Amino acid sequence: MADSLAHAQPVARRPAQSPPWYLLIAPAAVAVSMLLPLVYLVIRAAEADPSQLAGILLRPRNLLLLRNTILLTLGVLATTTVVAVPLAWLVVRTDLPAKRVVTLLCVLPLSVPGYVMAFALLGLGGNMGFMARVFGIAMPRPSGYWGAMIALSLYCFPYLFLGVRSSLMGLDAGMEESARSLGYSPRAVVLRVILPHLRPALVSGWLIVAIYVLGDFGAIALMRYEVFSYAIYTQYAGAFDRVYAAWLSLMLLGLALVPVVLEGRLLRGARFARTGTGVARRTRMTLLGRWKPLALAFLALVFTASIGLPFGMLAYWLTLRSPWPELPRVARAFLFSAGAAAPAAILAVLVAVPIVYLRVRYPSRLSRAADRIVYVGYALPPLALALAMVFFSLRAARPLYQSLPLLITAYVISFLALATGPIRASLLQAPHRLEEAARSLGCSPLEAFGRTVVPLLRRGMLASMVLVFVIAMKELPITFLLAPTGYLTLSVAVFSRTSEALLAEAAPYAAAIVLFSSLFVGLLLKYEGRKTAAESG
Repeated sequence: MADSLAHAQPVARRPAQSPPWYLLIAPAAVAVSMLLPLVYLVIRAAEADPSQLAGILLRPRNLLLLRNTILLTLGVLATTTVVAVPLAWLVVRTDLPAKRVVTLLCVLPLSVPGYVMAFALLGLGGNMGFMARVFGIAMPRPSGYWGAMIALSLYCFPYLFLGVRSSLMGLDAGMEESARSLGYSPRAVVLRVILPHLRPALVSGWLIVAIYVLGDFGAIALMRYEVFSYAIYTQYAGAFDRVYAAWLSLMLLGLALVPVVLEGRLLRGARFARTGTGVARRTRMTLLGRWKPLALAFLALVFTASIGLPFGMLAYWLTLRSPWPELPRVARAFLFSAGAAAPAAILAVLVAVPIVYLRVRYPSRLSRAADRIVYVGYALPPLALALAMVFFSLRAARPLYQSLPLLITAYVISFLALATGPIRASLLQAPHRLEEAARSLGCSPLEAFGRTVVPLLRRGMLASMVLVFVIAMKELPITFLLAPTGYLTLSVAVFSRTSEALLAEAAPYAAAIVLFSSLFVGLLLKYEGRKTAAESG
């Protein structure tokens, strides 16, 4: 008789074995690739004259950048929470109709990068904007704090929505029933039972959103909002003071570590698992009743802003100027984007497999350290990482400066953590006994791995490859600083044209990014749906 237990029974483990030496090559290469550019960034920053160092660190502008960066991050976190949590509640806990369609619409904004969302907002205002041409209302173009905050919030809220939705779906309704039987009011049940169990999803989602906002460059630069990433770009692009740009990058790195440390402390020692036996009770749906019109109005407002605005603006600017003459250049930019993203996706999977295998099959402090260092690259703000790669290539590897291999390497460093997730899920479902049986028949460790494990990893490897490929296709900060001269990708084309107010010229490139990024949404929903079905089954 199988009971549902909160804590699995201990499983007898084999005696710890030392991993083969070749499994350590990938972690070592990743560690060197991540740390060496940062070392050169520190070296570049240390070139400051000691007498000037205090002036660099204590500039009043640094305090302004710090204040603006914190305000923007907090504003985006608050806005995404206000939007994502009610959306997840409506989809999971109410009798809302067409929930699958609503879920798709909630995730669809992920196909519109922040800089494309900024493009859509900028297209609304101005003397030649949508409002002036169509309605005769000459409204100012959104800019500064509010423009950047709205653009980033409309793009980032699906990250928080997915986590909260998943947590609500896994929450046992029996705890809520027990609280109500003890006399708790519905409000008290939400505050004392539901919200505490949503904390891991909220904290993890906040971490993802905060890291993205701290490292964003496109939307912030287009909105001309003074934060660390925008200041780094202006200092580097203008060649005003590269040492100051290095110090700004180090400050941004330090600021990016704050949400990572806070996440660990907020979740330390917390337990959220069920402790009773038996199956989880089905959740009782909340009837919207007279609140249904208000819920539908909320959905309409969110989807109009996050989906209708960018898609509508793209369609509007495409009608002003025929996109057909621009298609050859769009296709060329697409090939340039794919020419860097495809090798990065393949290399990321090839590096991720031995790292995940080392962590799963040979658990130890060494394997844990190898697994954690993968996430360093994901936590690094892309602009700071790109600037570190620039300094490294100029000092130690001049032929790599503004070369395709350097761009691909930066992609792998930044997105390697994304490749490990699907591969780890597939490897955990591959019994170790298959390899042992193959080795008992005379196969070498590599042959046993290739014949028994690789076929089971194919789906996870393919999912990881597509995931990294699609995200690298729309990456802007790393591409902008590291791409070879004349290597015009889709993201750079959108940013360069939009920054010069050439919105009609940027529209075909932005439309290509949105259409292609929809593959990411489809993959995400398919993978998430398969995972949910497997867990429920």
